[in-house]
Amino acid sequence: MKKHFTITVKGKVQGVYFRRDTQIEARKLGVLGTVANQEDGSVIIESEAETPVLEVFLAWCNRGPALANVTSVEKTEGALKHYTSFDVLAEPSDFLS
Repeated sequence: MKKHFTITVKGKVQGVYFRRDTQIEARKLGVLGTVANQEDGSVIIESEAETPVLEVFLAWCNRGPALANVTSVEKTEGALKHYTSFDVLAEPSDFLS
């Protein structure tokens, strides 16, 4: 059954290629959604896939790329948004220019 998870990852997760590597991992697993840095230093991931795939993806989020230091991961389930790809979203400050 396809589900939607919003995943918030905290720790040293910005400036360590977390978004890029999340996109690579998501595409490898077939997860659809988005990943973005947040102003508080966390990363937020909107993800959709079959439940077993999301569990594997969530386990990866708990580790992250080699340079990351993940201290916590929060997951909430929500309504499907029917993504068609997995994209890295721009920095929040990019929208202010």
